[in-house]
Amino acid sequence: MATTTRTRYDNAAELRRALGGIPLDRICLDPPPGTATERNLLAKHGRPFKLYELVDGTLVEKAMGSLEAFLAIELSHIIRTFLDRSDLGFLYGADALIRLMPRVVRGPDVSFVSWRQRPERTVPMEPISDLVPDFVVEILSQRNTKKEIQRKIAEYFEAGVRLAWVIDPRTKTATVYHSPTAKTAFAEADTLDGGTVLPGFELKLATLFEKLAKPESKRKPRKK
Repeated sequence: MATTTRTRYDNAAELRRALGGIPLDRICLDPPPGTATERNLLAKHGRPFKLYELVDGTLVEKAMGSLEAFLAIELSHIIRTFLDRSDLGFLYGADALIRLMPRVVRGPDVSFVSWRQRPERTVPMEPISDLVPDFVVEILSQRNTKKEIQRKIAEYFEAGVRLAWVIDPRTKTATVYHSPTAKTAFAEADTLDGGTVLPGFELKLATLFEKLAKPESKRKPRKK
């Protein structure tokens, strides 16, 4: 599935649809959509306290809150502990910038790069990495849209990603992708594995979610 590379639109509605129907306040207007470069991305990324991606020449704020950040760190710790035993590669966090294709730079919440891509076993020093991850994880925010995630998944596999997980903390479920169209849904009681990308790695979804607070029940006011 090829992604769109159109950068000129007749109106904001067309641009918003192309970006997956995301909220308008996540679309940066400075520089104007379609004209942003990687230099613009680096100048804005992390300032002030926001992460951004470059999508067909438009800077887009990455949807992320405290819940998503917590789960990304928890999952990174679990995978990193596995890699201490099986040194297969290295991890990037959500603030990493990865060039998937010209004018498209993404920042998955968690990503793994195999040492097969980096036989010298060192991590590149460039601010935007050219190493397309073997495995990526997106943790859904309430400000993500279904079409936005579908576009991201398509871009990841088009660039060379081999395995992708989309984790929904609110339903405590996960969807595992082996291609943009080959996917499997998993419930909280299920166990995910790393397949041929992270052989031997397993994750019980319940373990990832066990520290999450239960939603507070809304009590009806007492009648006087």
